[in-house]
Order: sequence, then structure tokens, then C-alpha cells
Amino acid sequence: MAKKSIGTVTEDEKKEIQSLFERKNGLAELSKILTADNAELYEKLVKDMGETGTKFQSWWDRMSAKYSWESSENGHWEINFDTNEIFLVD
Repeated sequence: MAKKSIGTVTEDEKKEIQSLFERKNGLAELSKILTADNAELYEKLVKDMGETGTKFQSWWDRMSAKYSWESSENGHWEINFDTNEIFLVD
């Protein structure tokens, strides 16, 4: 798997995606222990996961358009939260 640096984002932009990343991971962990027995909570979790996933993808779409990041058909982007650096991973 090749990893190539293709740009950086601002501190505020990094904080936005980091918050979404942490929320997405937290919801994924919660989904492992929550059962459909509690229908109301389960539906809320599913809705929140969908909304968070959409916001997460939207951030990547906005930033890639703003910074004209290189992409590839089978690759994906990653961020280093310590350096704000964006990588293309193939």
C-alpha cells in the first residue's frame, strides 16, 4: 500500500474532520453493544450514524474540491491529525 503526501488543511479544517472521525468511531462502537430491543434508541443511533457519515464524506468532498487533491480509482485519502497532512493511499 503506497502512501503519498498530497497537501495539508488548516487547523480549523482538521478539527472539523477530527470531531466527525471521533464521533463516527464512537457511534460504531456503540452500535456493537446496542441491540434493536430498544427501538427508539436504535433508530436514533442509525439516524446519527447516517448523518455523521454524510457530514464526514461531505468534508472530504469539500476539501478535495477546495485544494484540488490528487485521487485514484482504488485509493482513499487519510489525514494525519498531528500534522494536518493529507495522504493519498493506494
